[in-house]
Amino acid sequence: MSSAHFQPTDKQSVRTLWISDVHLGTRDCKAEHLASFLKRYRADTLYLVGDIIDGWRLRSGIYWPQAHTNVIRRLLTMSKRGTTVIYVTGNHDEFLRRYSALILGNIHLVDEAEHVTADGRRLLVVHGDQFDVVTRCHRWLAFLGDSAYGVTLVLNRWLNHWRERWGYGYWSLSAFLKYKVKTAVNFIGDFEEAIAHECQRRGFNGVVCGHIHHAEIRRLGEVEYLNCGDWVESCTALIEHWDGSIELYRLAEKQALLVRQGAELANVVETAA
Repeated sequence: MSSAHFQPTDKQSVRTLWISDVHLGTRDCKAEHLASFLKRYRADTLYLVGDIIDGWRLRSGIYWPQAHTNVIRRLLTMSKRGTTVIYVTGNHDEFLRRYSALILGNIHLVDEAEHVTADGRRLLVVHGDQFDVVTRCHRWLAFLGDSAYGVTLVLNRWLNHWRERWGYGYWSLSAFLKYKVKTAVNFIGDFEEAIAHECQRRGFNGVVCGHIHHAEIRRLGEVEYLNCGDWVESCTALIEHWDGSIELYRLAEKQALLVRQGAELANVVETAA
């Protein structure tokens, strides 16, 4: 798609954005950060790689603050201004799978998609729950695991409340457990290998996915593995630039960079004075 339809603005122009696992409808969704992120870019294509709306949580009660509506409005605004929005369904928004292949203006609802980068690589875009044995074969265990994850996020919220009061930075308890608990590490490895194998079997050069809330770009054999991460803990996204290169965006790194730049500027001003 050509970018000629965009009006010149101070937004950064990129070819493609990918975000996943936003979980609108939950208390731990970082909707304000996501809305701010989306405002900074104009893209030809935006992929929503599953679990954007958390239908599992909404079944047990409605939680929908204004910040979550603002994210929806931002997505609709981007679509109205020419961005093609491709919504790839996930397991938490599986209620949308009955409407797969639906097209509403610039918004496309699909179960998976193929993306060709500017330099010609064919990427499979899929949420990834199809390659999670627990989600696919033991739904009751998946619901149980989701509940346990929710408890961990509540503990994480309280822990960081007190860390902030005592002057410490943000620290993710759930991410720590994910990297340290052997079964969790093995699960991530099995997931990555399964999805890479399917990708290679179908002749793709790589895969863009979400699902496991673990953002990463790396090679798995002949396959390029790209995971969007999430907007619950890490606030991460994938960005394709006009030359076809793909960047992993991490909010925490951007914030740290701004702090360093601010400190450097303050030192320059103080020295000049």
